[in-house]
Amino acid sequence: MSGQTITFFGNFGTQNLGNEYTLKAILENLRKHLPEARFKCICTDPEDAAVRHRIPAVLMSYRYGKAFRSSGTRSGTLPRLLRRVLVRLPLELMEWLKAFRALQGTRMLVMTGTGMLGDFGIGPLDLHYEILKWSMLAKLRRAKLLFVSVGAGPIADPLSRWIVKRAIALADYRSYRDAFSKDYLARIGFDTRQDSVYPDLAFSLDPQGRGPSERDGNGRVVGVGLMDYYGSRSTSGRGEQVYRRYVEKMTEFVEWLLDRGYVVHLLIGDLAYDTRVRQDVQRRLQERNPARANARPVEPPISSPEDLVAQLARTDVVVATRFHNILLALMLEKPVVALSYHEKIASLMRGVGLGEFYQDVDGLDVQKLVDQFTSLERNAAAATSILGRKREEYRRALDEQYAAICTI
Repeated sequence: MSGQTITFFGNFGTQNLGNEYTLKAILENLRKHLPEARFKCICTDPEDAAVRHRIPAVLMSYRYGKAFRSSGTRSGTLPRLLRRVLVRLPLELMEWLKAFRALQGTRMLVMTGTGMLGDFGIGPLDLHYEILKWSMLAKLRRAKLLFVSVGAGPIADPLSRWIVKRAIALADYRSYRDAFSKDYLARIGFDTRQDSVYPDLAFSLDPQGRGPSERDGNGRVVGVGLMDYYGSRSTSGRGEQVYRRYVEKMTEFVEWLLDRGYVVHLLIGDLAYDTRVRQDVQRRLQERNPARANARPVEPPISSPEDLVAQLARTDVVVATRFHNILLALMLEKPVVALSYHEKIASLMRGVGLGEFYQDVDGLDVQKLVDQFTSLERNAAAATSILGRKREEYRRALDEQYAAICTI
């Protein structure tokens, strides 16, 4: 594959640190295996992705461009219909032509990460449509199409299911990051018998920050990973209620930690969305106990995946909601209690032997969370030992996968 181009596709450049870490992992590993290959990226924010990963990047679709996102205006049914027929349809035809040109010279189009085969926050004519479009064009370009360690499901929308199955049917190689994803696709009628299951690609990086925590004074450091959680399928009004309940319960748990002398670091995993929730938890702590002065959570600066990994490395125990806060903490061999909003989190926790240390975030029970936390802390040494063995097992499996896909 010397001198040929490998193109990555995904929801990159959007300041979701988990997505960026996924791209970093596969990019660094393929650079080791294929030092002469060229790399580029098809994504939703090419300016950010190009700077962050130092590779050429192309906008996935004009619909993700800043100008299009900021130009949304309300209009009647007839004007909307005319706009779609007279403007959007010709634009989309041009997008297919531009995408075909963008794939010139591509030897391999790699789909990975970014929640692309589920519909948590994704509609059928959003990312799913783009996956099918770019997959079809890759095959027209005679490029190999790979879905590598992707997560799949649930997918409620029938059109999304149809689109996803058509896209992955075109692939020359498919692997899933957990057994749930493979089984889910089989349950909705896609033949996965020839497909493989490999760990999440994040486990294939060896972060510099791995090691013992950095104590702030004598207190044990607890990383509390927050997420702007509005429910998986809530309406706007209902979603705000879900969010407020989540903030209240996380505030109650943080207060419990502070009252017992723990040093709490409030961590985030998405720079575009999670700033609000961190501020709201701090505000509710102040409202619940105005006299609290010194014992307040720390808000460490986080602006990159490397920052997040470094902050997780400074903790003794992590309690988190966002998937990659959980995953990266486990990769660092940190004991974790997970608040699960998706089967992928439950599957991840069971896979590393911590199946008793997660609960459904929609039914978050603070007393149960306290009990899980105290139990995990008592057994932290055993949990860390298990995670060390799992991490090496996952690393070897991913090395095997990288070697395999480089021969396709």
